[in-house]
Amino acid sequence: MVPLQKFLRFTRKFFFFGFVVSVIGSLLIGLLILYLRSQPLPPSDIEQTTSIYAEDGQLIDRLFGGQNRTVVELEQIPDHLKQATIAIEDRHFYNHLGFDFKRLGKAVLVDLQHMAKVQGASTISQQLARNLYLTLDKTWERKIKEAILTVQLELNYSKDQLLDLYLNQIYYGHAAYGAQAAAQTYFGKDVSELSLAESAMLAGVPKGPGIYSPYLHLENAKSRQRSVLNAMVEQEYITKEEADLAYAEEIKLVGLVPASEKVIAPYFRDYITQVAKKKYGLSDDQLVHGGLKIYTTLDPVMQQKAEETVAKHIPEDRPLQAALVAMDPQTGAIRAMVGGRDYKESQYNRVFAKRQPGSSFKPFVYLAALENGFTPMTEFKSEPTVFTYGNGQQYTPKNYGNSYANDYITLRTAIAKSDNIYAVKTNMHLGPEQVVETANRIGIHSELQALPSLALGTIPVSPMEMAVGYSTIAAQGEKVEPIAIWKIVDQDGNVLAEEKPKKTRVAEAVPTFLLTDLMLSVFEDGGTGYRVAEQLQRPVAGKTGTTDYDAWLVGFTPQLTLSVWMGYDEGTKMDPVDDSRLTVPLWADFMEQALTDQPPLLFPTPEGVQSVYIDTQNEKLASAHCPTQELVYFAAGTEPLEYCTEHGPADPPAKSPGEGEKKKPFWKRIFNR
Repeated sequence: MVPLQKFLRFTRKFFFFGFVVSVIGSLLIGLLILYLRSQPLPPSDIEQTTSIYAEDGQLIDRLFGGQNRTVVELEQIPDHLKQATIAIEDRHFYNHLGFDFKRLGKAVLVDLQHMAKVQGASTISQQLARNLYLTLDKTWERKIKEAILTVQLELNYSKDQLLDLYLNQIYYGHAAYGAQAAAQTYFGKDVSELSLAESAMLAGVPKGPGIYSPYLHLENAKSRQRSVLNAMVEQEYITKEEADLAYAEEIKLVGLVPASEKVIAPYFRDYITQVAKKKYGLSDDQLVHGGLKIYTTLDPVMQQKAEETVAKHIPEDRPLQAALVAMDPQTGAIRAMVGGRDYKESQYNRVFAKRQPGSSFKPFVYLAALENGFTPMTEFKSEPTVFTYGNGQQYTPKNYGNSYANDYITLRTAIAKSDNIYAVKTNMHLGPEQVVETANRIGIHSELQALPSLALGTIPVSPMEMAVGYSTIAAQGEKVEPIAIWKIVDQDGNVLAEEKPKKTRVAEAVPTFLLTDLMLSVFEDGGTGYRVAEQLQRPVAGKTGTTDYDAWLVGFTPQLTLSVWMGYDEGTKMDPVDDSRLTVPLWADFMEQALTDQPPLLFPTPEGVQSVYIDTQNEKLASAHCPTQELVYFAAGTEPLEYCTEHGPADPPAKSPGEGEKKKPFWKRIFNR
C-alpha cells in the first residue's frame, strides 16, 4: 500500500505541476500573442511601378527601378490563380495559423532520407514575412525573426489580406514582381484576363524563376504547370478533365522585348518625367517606385504618324536630325513629340534645343506691326538696303537668291515671298524693342536682342517656343501654356497634380486674325510653301524659315499647331537643295495625316474685321471690271476707300472673284475666300 500511496502522491504532484506549467505557459503564450498583436509590424517598402498613359488610356511606358510591380486588388485576381497558388505553395493556408507543422514534419523526414534540403515547408505567411521584411540569410537569427513576423502577420491580417499581399509581392522572374506585372511580362495582358492554363503556369514560376520561366526553360515550365494542375485537382478546385484541357492549351508568350523598344514616344516620356519632377516636385524615388499613374495629353495615333513621317522624310545616308511638336492651340495639350531621328542613338530632345528660326520668326515682327498701325496693304520698297544702328554699326541683309522687287511691295506680298528687306524695315520702323516685347508676350521666352537682324530670326529659340507663339496667333491672341500631363494619381488614388487649360489674352483678336489670313498666302501661288499646296486639303497658315544651318516650317490650322525643324547637331551647313527642302513636305505630310479624321475648318472671323476685294495690280478696291482681285481683310476703318478705274467704271465688285480665282487653293474656292 505504501508504494501505491507514494505513486499516487507523485502522480498528483506531477499532474498538478503539469497543470501549473500549462497554465503559466498558456498565460505566457497569451501574453506573447497580446504583445505581438500590439507591436506594429516593421515598415515594408513595397516598390511599385509608375505607369504613364496616353490620353486614350493606352500605356506609353512603365517606370521602375529593378522591381516592376503594379499592385491590384485581390478581387481583380482570378480565382484559378489564387487556387493554383494555394494548391502548389500552401494547401492548408486557410486552416493553419502561419505554420504547417504536418508539412514541416514531412519535409524534415524527406530531407533526412536524402541527406539534403530537397523539400520546402514554408507557408505563404512565412514566405511573405521573409519577402517583406528579411534577407535570405540562412541563420538561426533570421529564422527566429521570420517566425515572430509570421505570427504578427497572422495576428494583424485576415487570410485574404495575406493572400493579397503575397500575390502582389512575390517575384515571378524577369524583374516582374506581383501577379499583375507577371501577367503583362509573360502574356501581355492584365492579370484579370488570365486563363486557367496561364494561371497554372504563372503559379509555378515563383519556386524558381530561373528554372521555371517559360522564356528560359519552356519544358520545365510545362512540367511545373502539370504539377500545379494536379495539385488543383487533388484539392478539388478543378476536375481532371479541366486540368487536361488546360495543360493541352497552347501558351502564347508576348515575348521578352527590351524596354527601350516597347516605349512609344520616348522623347515625350522623358519630357514627362522632367515635368513631373520640376513642375510638381516629385522625387526620383516617387517616380520610379511610387506606383503613380500619370495621365498625359499624348495622342498615340498622332504620335505614331509623327514618328513614321519623320522616318519617311529624313534621309538615311546623312546624319540630318529633325524635331517635331504638335499641340492643340485651344488647350495647349501636346499631341505628338519627336525629338530626333533615333532615340536609341541619341536621347537629346531637339524640341527644346535652341536654333536660329530664320524667317519663321517674321510673324512676330508682323504681329507687332499690325498692332501698331500696319495693314495688309502697307508698303515698303524691296531693294538692297544698308541699315545703320547703334553707334554707326551697319547691317546689310539680303533676299534669298539676291532677288528684289526693286519696287514697293505690300505686307501681304512680303509674307508670301518671305522678303527680308521688308521684314528688317518693319523691325526698324517699329523699333526692335517693340518686336522683342511682342515675341516675349505671345510665348517666346528666350532672351532676345533688340537688333535689326532679329527680324530675320538670328536669335536662337526652340521648336517648342515657336509652337507656343504660333498657337497664340492661331487662338486669336489667347496664349495657352503647353500641357503634357492632365493628372497624376498615387497608388492610393489621391490626385497629386491636375492640369486644366490656362488661357491668357496677350494680343487682340483682330490683328492676330489679320496675320493668320496673311500667312495663308505662304501656301498659295508664289508663296514659299506653294509646292505642297496640293497636299493640303484644308486652310493652313504658316511660315517657312531657312538659315545656313536650319530649316523650319511652323504653322497651324484651327485644330492643331505644328512646329518642325531640321538640321545637323554638329553645326554642319545644310545643303540648300538636298536638305533645306525636306522640312516643308514633312510638315505638310504630317499635318494632313494628323487631321485625316477631322473636317477642314475656316479660321473664325472676329468682330471688328472688314473684308473687301482688292485689285491685285494696283491695290485699290476692285470693281466688277477688274480681271484679278483678291479678298483681303482689314481692321474695320483701315480698308482702302478708292475704287480701281483702270479697267472700267468704279462699279461695286461681283459677289465672287473673277478669273484670278483659278489660282486659288481648292479650299478657298470651296469656302469662297
